Amino acid sequence: MKLKLKALAAATLCGVLTFAAQAQNIVIKSHDTHPAGYPTVVAIDSMGKKLDAATQGRIKFQMFPGSVLGAEKEMIEQTQVGAIHVLRTSLGPVGPVVPEVNVFNMPFVFRSIAHMRAVIDGPIGQDLLDKLSASPARLVGLAWMDGGSRSLYTKKPVRKPEDLKGQKIRMMGNPLFVDTMNAMGGNGIAMGYGEVFSALQTGVIDGAENNPPSLFTANHFKAGAKYYTQTNHLIIPEILVMSKVAYDKLTPADQAAVKKAAREAQLDQRKLWDAAVADYTGKLKAEGVEFITIDNKPFYDATAPVRAKYGAQYADLMKRIEAVK
Repeated sequence: MKLKLKALAAATLCGVLTFAAQAQNIVIKSHDTHPAGYPTVVAIDSMGKKLDAATQGRIKFQMFPGSVLGAEKEMIEQTQVGAIHVLRTSLGPVGPVVPEVNVFNMPFVFRSIAHMRAVIDGPIGQDLLDKLSASPARLVGLAWMDGGSRSLYTKKPVRKPEDLKGQKIRMMGNPLFVDTMNAMGGNGIAMGYGEVFSALQTGVIDGAENNPPSLFTANHFKAGAKYYTQTNHLIIPEILVMSKVAYDKLTPADQAAVKKAAREAQLDQRKLWDAAVADYTGKLKAEGVEFITIDNKPFYDATAPVRAKYGAQYADLMKRIEAVK
């Protein structure tokens, strides 16, 4: 434990010293758990290049993709103390400080990907970024990133909730997500992502849910999940944050430049994500995966109790989200 604390202190000192340099030589350290070439990584790399150009080389980015500096929880802690300056993270760790973001985890809270994007691009998205920035978390909300739309992939075709009866479906380890699958008609099983391939192979589970790039890159289709039912039951954005320690060391002009570049990264990542989904969908179809288009309403109706259970305290926010066109 002492060694870990010393390492964290050293990393913190390094980050602070890097940022304490003269204004003409600022190095922003950015981290992402996704690998090099992934849409979020490419978009943030582009953000760094734009800042470099906008500041005549005064601000430069160092990108550390693929969890090379540690897992997400550790990276959030390092961002909070200023050892990491910019971080793309999932919403799970943000929920405890800005509870409203938990709304985005609920099934069918968004009607479509276009609806989700309209929400995060508009006043609701900005309000939540501002709440994070004003919270005690020592993080500045910069922008939103697309995390994709999650749908079912199974060994047997699913077209209606009744088709899920008796099927064991892997879900992320959150009671909300397990309850969602149970309400949809299946048997939700909380399981680590790395266990899914062997669990499909051995019949421990009958399917899982995720986006097309994940289905392809994890090779889950090779373990028998040949049917992709486009339920789009979860559409969960991700968030780009900056250490408040680092942000407060910037001049107002540089702060504005960072936020502008981050907003552009939000839109750049979206185009990259859409291209990736199209690419991997084509690859999956070439491998024999059948994409099934369905009427989502029966699944939406079935999950109403889940939204009522987990969303009661966010009723007003959910109404605002629903009203967005």
